[in-house]
Amino acid sequence: MFGKLNWSAIPLDQPIPMITSGVVGLAILGVLAWVVVGGHLPYVWKEWITSVDHKRIGVMYIILAALMLLRGFADAIMMRSQQAIAYHSQGYLPPEHFNQIFSAHGTIMIFFVAMPFMIGLMNLVVPLQLGVRDVAFPTLNSVGFWLTATGALLVNISLVVGEFARTGWLPFPPLSELTYSPGVGVDYYLWSIEISGAGTLVAGINLVTTVLKIRTKGMNYLRMPMFCWTTLATNLLIVAAFPILTATLAMLILDRYLGFHFFTNEGGGNMMMFMNFIWAWGHPEVHILVLPAFGIFSEVVSTFSGKSLFGYRSMVLATMAICIISFMVWLHHFFTMGAGPDVNAIFGIASMIIAVPTGVKIYNWLFTMYAGRVRFETPMLWSVGFMVTFIIGGLTGVLLAVPPADFLLHNSLFLIAHFHNVIIGGVLFGAFAGYTYWFPKAFGFRLHDGLGKAAFWFWLAGFYVAFMPLYVLGFLGMTRRMQHYDVAAWRPWLIVAAGGAVLILIGIAFQIAQLVVSIRRRAELRDFTGDPWDGRSLEWATSSPPPVFNFAIPPEVHGLDPYWQQKLRGKQPELEKHEPHYQDIEMPRNSPTGFVCAFFATVMGFALIWHIWWMVVAGFVGAVATFVVFAWRDHDEYLIPAAEVARIDHANLAERRAVMSQGTA
Repeated sequence: MFGKLNWSAIPLDQPIPMITSGVVGLAILGVLAWVVVGGHLPYVWKEWITSVDHKRIGVMYIILAALMLLRGFADAIMMRSQQAIAYHSQGYLPPEHFNQIFSAHGTIMIFFVAMPFMIGLMNLVVPLQLGVRDVAFPTLNSVGFWLTATGALLVNISLVVGEFARTGWLPFPPLSELTYSPGVGVDYYLWSIEISGAGTLVAGINLVTTVLKIRTKGMNYLRMPMFCWTTLATNLLIVAAFPILTATLAMLILDRYLGFHFFTNEGGGNMMMFMNFIWAWGHPEVHILVLPAFGIFSEVVSTFSGKSLFGYRSMVLATMAICIISFMVWLHHFFTMGAGPDVNAIFGIASMIIAVPTGVKIYNWLFTMYAGRVRFETPMLWSVGFMVTFIIGGLTGVLLAVPPADFLLHNSLFLIAHFHNVIIGGVLFGAFAGYTYWFPKAFGFRLHDGLGKAAFWFWLAGFYVAFMPLYVLGFLGMTRRMQHYDVAAWRPWLIVAAGGAVLILIGIAFQIAQLVVSIRRRAELRDFTGDPWDGRSLEWATSSPPPVFNFAIPPEVHGLDPYWQQKLRGKQPELEKHEPHYQDIEMPRNSPTGFVCAFFATVMGFALIWHIWWMVVAGFVGAVATFVVFAWRDHDEYLIPAAEVARIDHANLAERRAVMSQGTA
């Protein structure tokens, strides 16, 4: 009745997963008890779980990413500490557990930290920057988020029911085939990524449509903020690349479940074709992650330099060049496969060429800062830290693009250092810059500045202490994913790297403290102006947090940096004395469709992992029924009367005028 599921699936003999899952379970029960007993359930259900407001969905994406960052970093701490003590020793993690940890770490950090963080920021900010009321497909937006959350849930269920993959964050055959991975670990990976990948594809379609088709009056393509351009490029890549991932993993599923032979050499398949397919998605994925960060840095550097972005059109061209060339470099991930010197040379040259538009961006940011009145607020610190760190990662990437060098460094810790140099220094620093920069817009109060700067310095120092030794270890010949080792020269560097992980842990502790302290002191950190940073784009033209409809009167754009232009001309329409002509506003109704679909997707995914076929059918029927009910809705919008719009807008304007009058008094 329950397929392969029985009591032996729970790892009662392994204290680490049992204790961890127990603590997490108690935390979840505590939060649920607080929500239910405190009477917050109706509010949470109406305002968050069933919300189709792009701002609420964006915040939920970021919360998911933050929670999964803690889980992924816990795995990193265990890996670093294991390798620090595993000299002539097995350490405290048995090989099968260590393999699951490094596989889960990579999977979580890429799919459930970096991706949701960036998609969350895009959801939160892009409609505001475009001067519109919501994304193109609000309910589909909710479905995309909850499917992503389903994938994250399945990965975490594997901690206590069954096991996770031992193949690494990409399940290369033949190791991932049934012969060598007969357990459910690879199946947990496959179904969690298939489900969350569908959610990501939905988000990509939604955001591409929003940027291309929904913009306020006067907002043509060359008047869009740079973050909107990087959002467009990122989501074009998602729409083009994620179907490749879905199809590739579907072929591996057919190999494992129905005995197909796409990637089994002995059955007429070709395991190296998996490498081609997965990296044809995998390298665009790197740019899917880093392009939104480039957009964030463009907004932050321009704002805190008090200048328009230098070379705006060259930045647009560089962004779209990266978007296109990113599909032409995937083979540099496996120069050692044996494609031949001609093919390797072509992809090596393409890999060097793609560094050019990235270099253009670095120079544009530096020239934006040049002769500007730079304010080193916390978001700007993350941006400057990124520039220094990312340049190192880029240079080591160019080195790895040289096939002979790659033959020596492939699969060594040099590669691991390079990858983290780019992802942490680029993507994560960008996410933290965007989180700090737009937090006041989302919640109406700023984050504590001192604790934010302390977090930055510990993160920056911790990164260098943790990952620079890995470059050295790569040159010393240490390969990745070693559970123990016998080379004495490696150990000092691994101990230093573990110390760097501790510094990063302190940085995370400061970030948690920053959030807690800021919430407790939110009254004194309150932003009454809607523009705490003296910003330049339209998100700062509305209140903080914005009303559900974003703008009472749709703004009109006449050039770049539209809100900055309004302030320079002294013509801030929202602060003028005459009464605007308010109109009724139609907004999409909240819908439980996304949450209910995610529930059935979780049931179906879990059942497919454990071969519980009746449950698969039940989950599928439930999901289809949910979509049918949603499709038959007669009333999918509600009306906000003009009088209510006027009341909300008057209250916001009165608050802002009061602050302005105090500033001029």
